[in-house]
Amino acid sequence: MVLYDSVGRACTLRVAALAGGVGAARFLTGLTRLIPQEDLTVIVNTGDDIDLFGLHISPDIDIVTYTLAGIVDEAKGWGIKGDTFHCLSQLKALGEDTWFNLGDQDLATHIYRTHRLNQGASLAQVTDEIRQHLGLKTKILPMSNDRFETRITTPNGSMHFEEYFVKRQCRDEFLGVEFVGQETAKPSPGVLEAIVEADLVVVCPSNPLVSIGTILAVEGIRAALKRTSACVVAVSPIVAGLAIKGPADKMLRGLGFEVSAFGVAGLYCDFLDSIVIDSQDAELKLRIEKLGLKVTVTNTVMKTLEDKVALAGAVLGSKGSL
Repeated sequence: MVLYDSVGRACTLRVAALAGGVGAARFLTGLTRLIPQEDLTVIVNTGDDIDLFGLHISPDIDIVTYTLAGIVDEAKGWGIKGDTFHCLSQLKALGEDTWFNLGDQDLATHIYRTHRLNQGASLAQVTDEIRQHLGLKTKILPMSNDRFETRITTPNGSMHFEEYFVKRQCRDEFLGVEFVGQETAKPSPGVLEAIVEADLVVVCPSNPLVSIGTILAVEGIRAALKRTSACVVAVSPIVAGLAIKGPADKMLRGLGFEVSAFGVAGLYCDFLDSIVIDSQDAELKLRIEKLGLKVTVTNTVMKTLEDKVALAGAVLGSKGSL
């Protein structure tokens, strides 16, 4: 897809994307089919980062990186395709709790990351080293180099998001979310610049509370979204009152938000210009427009590569409609 300016000249479109895990990675797959990789910067949630078996694991960074590199396990949506789990099986045999699946090749990523962090490298530096090794031209930035932990409050106490999501399969009643480290975490180098200097900022279809919400909680990021002259477009992760993947609907309901594309628009409307919603939610278009936002209605359920590319095209097209 070639983009043109007002007089018909081909032009470069600098795009910054705020991303969580699987849903964002699928969308970005389509986007990188329409714009050059080097014109895209992805700012990724690190609130899900967790230390297991002495290793620093960055689930969302890895999902985005593996997906854009073409090595993700498509069936699972995470991990490396064709990976084996011999190390995890042996850890289980030794009596370790192996609730978080880590493949053997995947473990190499975590070992490398932890080794480099222990040598004094920042999370951003290590992330960049890994994406270069995988041949990616897209910039991938952790939202922060600092400790930032998303914890879920339940009747059984506070627990790390990954424990709530993976180990306990979201069975616990959701009472709230807290961000440990929010008061001191700073954006990693290049994050604010990517937003302010972009021509288009995309809020990917990720959980608005514990994926995008974590990114917005880092000092200066929400302000940069308000300040940028770029068009800011979101894709709703809620379709017909349900989350495409994960517990976003349960969490929105638990905090008293409307579980709909309108509810998502309300969370972002202070910095948003436009939102893309699914055809199943077409009746919400007028309500959302009353928030002062432009609305594009299309299919947002990404089952095939063609779906991903078409959705990315709708997002790029929404910029031209403003």
